[in-house]
Amino acid sequence: MTRAELLRLYLCAVRRPRPQLVLAAILSIWTLAWVIGQLTPHQPTPLGLVAWTGLPLHAASEWARERADVLIWLATVGGLSWAATTERAQLPALSGWFAVLVAGEAAGYQHAVHRALLSMVAFMAVLAVVSITGRRAFVVDRVAVIPRDVLRACVTAAVLSAIVPLIAPGLALTRLVSPYVTKPPKPDPTRLRRVEPMGLREAR
Repeated sequence: MTRAELLRLYLCAVRRPRPQLVLAAILSIWTLAWVIGQLTPHQPTPLGLVAWTGLPLHAASEWARERADVLIWLATVGGLSWAATTERAQLPALSGWFAVLVAGEAAGYQHAVHRALLSMVAFMAVLAVVSITGRRAFVVDRVAVIPRDVLRACVTAAVLSAIVPLIAPGLALTRLVSPYVTKPPKPDPTRLRRVEPMGLREAR
């Protein structure tokens, strides 16, 4: 995938309704802090990152750990949600990360993220194998699973899901540098001349 395509997908990720963008930014900060926190000796849990709010999060964390065998399946749901992400439907990427956060609180970062990635990759691999049978199909009067389209959908879903932790830093960076960027003037639609077909112009 080219740099221009990655930029296009990032712009697609941030061009969403404002309420959804606010939710995406909050989840982005939370997930990015959780991922970066794994590089520290303390390795905080998702709820441990928001302990400063004063909410009784310790009890919630203990409750999640006691049910780790059940909640770890949310990581599988999260991975399948990532796989269901498209340019027009990006909420699955957000819900997938939230499910992984809950699973990570219960079973830890590695178990949750690894299971989510395994679920997403396994689902995509199954579709890729199934698409081999439709490599010569013509989409005329029936639905077909074509390898080229499956590959494009897999890459798009993976990139849009991976972009979620980077939404908030990207928005902050854009806001920081936007006053220093010179943009070309927008064309004035009132000054655009009407272009007549060549045949009508010659007839006159």
